[in-house]
Amino acid sequence: MEIAEDPEFCSMIDRLRDEIGNGDGEVPAAFGELTGTTDPEELHQVLTAPGQPLWAREIAAFKLGLAGDPRAFEALVLLLNHRDPERCVTAAHALTRLGDPRTARAAAALATNELRIAYALLPVRLLAELRAPESVAALITVLERRLPADDPHWRVGLACVEGLGTLGDARARPALEAALPHPRLGSAAAAALGRLPSGAPAARPSG
Repeated sequence: MEIAEDPEFCSMIDRLRDEIGNGDGEVPAAFGELTGTTDPEELHQVLTAPGQPLWAREIAAFKLGLAGDPRAFEALVLLLNHRDPERCVTAAHALTRLGDPRTARAAAALATNELRIAYALLPVRLLAELRAPESVAALITVLERRLPADDPHWRVGLACVEGLGTLGDARARPALEAALPHPRLGSAAAAALGRLPSGAPAARPSG
């Protein structure tokens, strides 16, 4: 699939056009030029040149990511933990397609950072999608921290429950069983437990 045909790319461009356009919808000429280029060196220059606006860095990182260029990795990880959820979605999409072996470790670090837990939803979902060795341990850790009934970040906990059900790893059983009484997580935890293999769980993952 050409980048221009990628639905997430089209959604990103529409969002950024609305974000930077003035009252009559006009955008800088550089926006159209950057949207149209496929030159990896030109895109990388946008990532490294000082003073580039966020929208330009986002487009460049996304296009390099979809092209499999590892130079996009650091910029995409920063966007994955952005306060704007739509930027996180775009970054997660590009990171999945980049296929960099560092992605799972970075997502796990973001997901388990309690200082940034308000922005952990997309890193958690990315961990489940990646199915990496780091995924189960990180999701269990985050879920256990979300178990207090008054925790304000229950949506992150719910994403952990759903992710652990998707991964289907028996090591998640104790954490999922602990989530059963939770008023917001219980139903999803029961469904996730139903997707785990039967029998005694393996030892809990370290980390």
